[in-house]
Amino acid sequence: MRLYLVSLGAGMLVGVIYSLINVRSPAPPVVALVGLVGILAGEQVIPVAKQLLAGTSLRIAWQRSQCGAHVFGELPGPHSKQTATTTSQPVMGIRS
Repeated sequence: MRLYLVSLGAGMLVGVIYSLINVRSPAPPVVALVGLVGILAGEQVIPVAKQLLAGTSLRIAWQRSQCGAHVFGELPGPHSKQTATTTSQPVMGIRS
């Protein structure tokens, strides 16, 4: 949470500087940002629905689909230290 507050504060500081030098922000309008949040949330509907149809509870389906990590990014804390598993599948058609 602290990271998000620091990010918000930095953004506000830049906004104040832009205002002082009469420069229009290159940031997209709020309606576009709301649309991006909708895209992130919408991407989670199918994976969670598949889990729910398989009889899993909503909480477990959310965790198994890793929705929180996808929507909010990797949040700081002890859970961010998890090691990634390696696969033997070729990536983009390249074989090892």
